[in-house]
Amino acid sequence: MAKPLVPNDLWAAVEPLLPAERAEPKGGRPRLADRAVLTGILFVLTTGSPWERLPMKMGCGSGMSCWRRLRDWQVAGVWRRLHRVLLERLEAAGAVDWSRAALDSTSVAAKKRVRRSGRTQRTAASRAPSAISSPMPVARRSA
Repeated sequence: MAKPLVPNDLWAAVEPLLPAERAEPKGGRPRLADRAVLTGILFVLTTGSPWERLPMKMGCGSGMSCWRRLRDWQVAGVWRRLHRVLLERLEAAGAVDWSRAALDSTSVAAKKRVRRSGRTQRTAASRAPSAISSPMPVARRSA
């Protein structure tokens, strides 16, 4: 039997972070269970499959339903809080090696109003001559 994408211990960490289900007017399709939707989201994100190709036999609903819930959970801050919870669990288990952590400018804001050390030197003084075409006279329009 295949290993589930959302094991019980992961679901126990995620479930309290999810926003409460809001009351919907009567009619329409019933709301998909959050655990089934999380399974669909994880399937797409781990396989790289397009949302439209989410297999219906997985019981996760349509890819668009999963995508909408992913978007709503992102706006609600679920992923940021889940990331923190999982990091704390890994740290408590001694499973995080902080000596291998790295930051780059896309995740750390640059300081504002920092004085630069000096002007940047140009690396090229002039354009290189073209190696594939010979100079041609410029075409002029007749008057």
